[in-house]
Amino acid sequence: MAYDFKPLDTKLSGSKEWLSREYQGLRTGRATPSILDGVKVSAYGSMMALNQVGTIRIEDARSLMVQAFDPSIIKDIEKGIASADLGVGVGSDASGVRVTFPELTGERREQLIKLAKGKLEDARTTVRGARDECWKEIQDQEKEKTISEDDKFRLKDEMQKKVDTCNEELEKLFNKKEDEMKS
Repeated sequence: MAYDFKPLDTKLSGSKEWLSREYQGLRTGRATPSILDGVKVSAYGSMMALNQVGTIRIEDARSLMVQAFDPSIIKDIEKGIASADLGVGVGSDASGVRVTFPELTGERREQLIKLAKGKLEDARTTVRGARDECWKEIQDQEKEKTISEDDKFRLKDEMQKKVDTCNEELEKLFNKKEDEMKS
């Protein structure tokens, strides 16, 4: 009987997706539309995602322009971005809302890199937990005699390869984010 690695694969890919989303929210000094993904705007009597009420485009390296589909909600968009407390400057005019990213100080860059390392370690902890859970299931199957001892060690090697690959991908995500923050 072949061991099913789907639960492990799901947890590993989930940790990569989580880390990627967390890194999108870390401001690097360079204008990225993804930092506004979590912004909600009070419009038409309900809270709506920013991308549902306007388009976001990059103006230059340190500013974004949000153009509202309906010019009457420009002030609501401005309030929504300001209340999200992203550490960015917000100003509006007739054409839309301009979001400016202040220059990062060296001290702030170091803080952000430490934060990014912490998030990497959180993701690695999740991966270790998934690995331990999978290894326990494999050992239990061997005790129940549903797999042989040789199969147990073959499955352990296969599991470890998946974990190592995931850890390498997590490290690549961190290195990419660290490079962004240093530049």
